Order: sequence, then C-alpha cells, then structure tokens
Amino acid sequence: MSLIRILAFFTLHAGKTCKKMINEGKTKQIWDYSEDEVLILSKDSITAFNGVRGHSIEDKAVISTKTTSNIFTILNTAGVKTAFVRQNEPNSFIAKKCEMVPIEWVARRLATGSFLKRFPGVEEGTKFYPLKLETFYKDDANDDPQWSDEQMISAKFTLNGLQIDRSEIDIMRRTTQTVFEILEKYWATQDCVLVDMKIEFGISSKGDILVADVIDNDSWRLWPSGDKRLMKDKQVYRNLKEVTQSDLIVIKDNFQWVADRTEIMKDIRSTALVVILMGSKSDKEYCQKISNYCDSLGLNSVLRISSAHKSTEDVLNIIAYYEATNSQVVYIAVAGRSNGLGLVLAANTIFPVINCPPSSDNLSRDIWSSLSLPSGIGCTTVIYPEAAAISAAHVFSLNDTSVWSKLKAKQLNNFITLKNDDKQLNLKQ
Repeated sequence: MSLIRILAFFTLHAGKTCKKMINEGKTKQIWDYSEDEVLILSKDSITAFNGVRGHSIEDKAVISTKTTSNIFTILNTAGVKTAFVRQNEPNSFIAKKCEMVPIEWVARRLATGSFLKRFPGVEEGTKFYPLKLETFYKDDANDDPQWSDEQMISAKFTLNGLQIDRSEIDIMRRTTQTVFEILEKYWATQDCVLVDMKIEFGISSKGDILVADVIDNDSWRLWPSGDKRLMKDKQVYRNLKEVTQSDLIVIKDNFQWVADRTEIMKDIRSTALVVILMGSKSDKEYCQKISNYCDSLGLNSVLRISSAHKSTEDVLNIIAYYEATNSQVVYIAVAGRSNGLGLVLAANTIFPVINCPPSSDNLSRDIWSSLSLPSGIGCTTVIYPEAAAISAAHVFSLNDTSVWSKLKAKQLNNFITLKNDDKQLNLKQ
C-alpha cells in the first residue's frame, strides 16, 4: 500500500471509530473499528509459498476488496451466516468482531494441485461427489499441516467462550460444503468452474460460528469453461518460475476479470413469479403468510381473487394474462371446501400448480377435492403456507441460481439449529 493511501486512511478514520491495529498479515490489516466490529484493510501485496515470494500490484487491494465484498454479499443474501457487514472504502470493509478458528477448510470438486502430490496415482481432474473436504491447521512455520477431526477436538480451541467440539466441526463442515456449492452455482452462470476453495471461520461475541476473513481471488481455483489453461486465479502467480513486470500485469488483469464477474454475480436476482390465487377474500390472511414465505425465499408474488365455480371465465383470463407476460410462473391455489380452483388452473395452464387449502375444521374431508384428480391433470397439494412457498421455490431452483442458493442456505440453517438444540439438550442432562 502506498504512503499516500496510508495517510489518506488515517485522515479518513482518525478521531472517528478506528482505534488501533489488532493484527497484520501478508495481505491485510485488521483495525479495531467499534465495540462489535473491525475494519479489514487490504494491501496491494500478493504472496505465495507462505510469504517466500511476494510482490506489489497497484490497486490489488481495491480489486480484492471488491471481490470479497461481492462474494460475501452473495452469501449474506442467500442466508449464510457471515462476519461481513458492508464495504467501507474501495480497499476496506467492515466485519463483525470475531475470534478466528485457526483452521483452514478446503473444499475440492476436482483433483488438482497439492491433492495430487499427497495422493499420487489420482488422475488430475477426478471429480469428487460429494465434495472432498479437508482441514489444515494454520501454522506457517510447519506449512499448515493437515489435521483430522480428532486433532481439532483434542486441541480444545475455546473462542469467545465456545469450545470447538464435534458439533462445531459438523457445523463448519456443512457450512463449507454449502458455501462452495452456492458459489459453484454462481460461477457456472459465468461459464467458469470453481475447482476448489478455502474458507475460514470466526466465533462472534454471541458464540455464533460465522464464515469470516476474506474470500477473494487468493481463495480458490477458477477455470473458465473448465479449461485449466485458462485459469484466472492466484495459481498463475504460483506457477511462475520468475516473476516479471509483464507477468504482474497479466495477474492484475486476471484479478480484475474475477472482480468484474463477481459484480455481475452479486446482482443476479430472481425473476420468479408466484401467483397466489384465492377463491375468496376471507383467505387473504392465509395467503399473505404464503406470500411472506415467498419473499423470504427471494420469490416475487402477487395475490389474486377469483373462484373456479363462480367466475370460471375470470380464472381463465387470469391464466391468459400471466402466460402473455412470458414470465416463469407457479400458481398456488387457495380454496377450501370443494377445490375446483387448483384443478381448473392445472387443466388450463402448462405452468405448475400447487394446492394449499386453508385450515378448517373439515380439512381432512375437504382436502380430497385437491388430491383426487381427474385423469390427465397433475398438481401438487400441501397444507402449510411455508410448504407451498418452498414447493414453488423448488420448481424455480431448477433454473434460478439465487432461489437455489436460498434453499441451500435454508437447509444449512435448519441443520445448524438442530445441532445447537441437540447440544443444549445434552448439556442440560
């Protein structure tokens, strides 16, 4: 980082919130920012081989911060718990204050790099499904040795009052898998294969396990069109026998290419539309619950009122209207008693139809009109508002990266809740 930028940083933050530097690494500084937050200031440096090789690339700090901010925005939007709060300046961002777990988690989709050296005989490009997950203890002096679950448990790391045990390792493992798979989907929208990546975790003051540190072009391998020869990540720098100024220009261009595409990825939004059609305004409150669940999954929704029995032609006109919009649509039909609404919809549209009859004392009797379908008609029936929204989201997730990611994060958060509840229950016994 140039002297001018350092002076500008202190001029901007002096007398405000930054107090002192907490830590400094090879590529960033961490500053105390407030009671619960830190400021992470990137440097223009690029290093390899635990700092044995190092160079400065002008504006790398800005490029890397842009990438990290975009990636964490994607994860936060999906619903993954991270330490990232917001980008501050072009070369810095604000994060929740954490005590860092000294373990690096690596997820691999394809066999390459150090994995091939440790496991000779494995063909490069071998695909791992499920993902190959590995853990390494952060110790530069010993080249970050690979660790097992048992070593992590035996270490009894205690951070912000939380001891890292089996439950915490299970949560970090599942989170690592989820983070990789979400970003893998997003990179696929750019015709780029996410080969492998590393992430780190921090423990917040509340004892939450958060994806922390940075995720930038130092964190992964990226192969455009799946071609290793086109790699855009830091491996280009590692592979050089000697580093020239022209090499550094190429590396900077690669980092900028990655940052620009993460900007595109960050702005991907769902165009999914859920039409929640009710047979009577008395079902509005019930339908609003469905709509709220749709919102939480990133689905756009509209409420409409029409009756298959009393205004059949109007129902058909509603179908015609949404088909004329050329949008991808899922209908959720909310009708009690004799449900003709969902069946009429299913018989007259190609789009998916989900029946979600409102609760009533006679639900067990009324639901048969949603389940017993005439031949040649198919639609789904659920009886809870959340289930209706999730069922619609599953349909859209086939082609919608943002909705798929929210569902993936929701599964992760369900898992975390169960693990934490189980741990608390056993502590009380």
